[in-house]
Amino acid sequence: MEAYLYEKLENESVRCILCSHRCLIKPGRRGLCHVRENRAGVLYTNVYGKLIARNVDPIEKKPLFHVHPGSLSYSVATVGCNFRCRFCQNADIAQMPFEQDGRVVGDPVSPEEVVRAAVARKCKTIAYTYTEPTVYYEFAYETAKLAHTKGILNVFVSNGYMTAEALEMFGPYLDAANIDLKSFDDQFYKTFCGARLEPVKETLKRMKSQGVFVEVTTLIIPGLNDGREELESLASFLVEALGPETPWHISRFHPTYRLMDRPVTPVDTLRQAREIGLEAGLKYVYTGNVPGEASESTFCPGCGKLLIERLGFSIRAYVVEKGICPDCGEKIAGIGM
Repeated sequence: MEAYLYEKLENESVRCILCSHRCLIKPGRRGLCHVRENRAGVLYTNVYGKLIARNVDPIEKKPLFHVHPGSLSYSVATVGCNFRCRFCQNADIAQMPFEQDGRVVGDPVSPEEVVRAAVARKCKTIAYTYTEPTVYYEFAYETAKLAHTKGILNVFVSNGYMTAEALEMFGPYLDAANIDLKSFDDQFYKTFCGARLEPVKETLKRMKSQGVFVEVTTLIIPGLNDGREELESLASFLVEALGPETPWHISRFHPTYRLMDRPVTPVDTLRQAREIGLEAGLKYVYTGNVPGEASESTFCPGCGKLLIERLGFSIRAYVVEKGICPDCGEKIAGIGM
């Protein structure tokens, strides 16, 4: 299928304007994602409708804690990614085209089939997740349009590297997103992700301005992005640029892929990071990958009442009433709360 969002240049070269790499792709070559290919001056997507994953997940697994809590999300992905994170948790599918000479595998599935399956399983959302949804933008876009006609919301779980052009086009159909803000240091992004920090910050601000409900995740890696000063700067950015109602998920690192020389994140480090977020003014700060931690749950930022008690991806108690704390009347941020 011909790709969306590219420009034709001289000598059959093209400029992809889907993500912030803005790859210049010569004939017969692919972009950094290794799934978009220039064939004689026309850019094609090689992953349209080739799903490597289709699952029904709890929305909390994304993680999205403030979008229809306790509901199901029909979750899809193709292979491919536009980042090269050394700590990639789904490297077998995300990095497949890069590591296996452009290899693309997946079952042929249409947008109509995805939406029908989501309706049949009573999912309130379709999540474009597991790998980077920007690289299968065309399929996500066509699916998202159909989903809205059936009253199903669309959510991205993304690295936030899409261009302003891509976000503007998708905007009317994107309801919520969890964006990985992997660090607040540009050198970290360059060294460990093959990307830059600033485009991610700009995406977050654009999403907020376009009315997308945003939650943010930061994987805390010992010795790399866990410094107090960096975490304070990151939390302050969330408060000032996105608002104090922005949920921040602080996730525990486990050695994986090409980053095996770092230890598991100490629980105390996560707790300290959570305190930094709360001190900065964030109302909802969660720790992840630590089952049993009380900070998986949602507390009222007004009176401190336990509103949503979570254990892993399960909800054990829920007392929010139409988005309001029943004790003090505080409005609880989110969709379908």
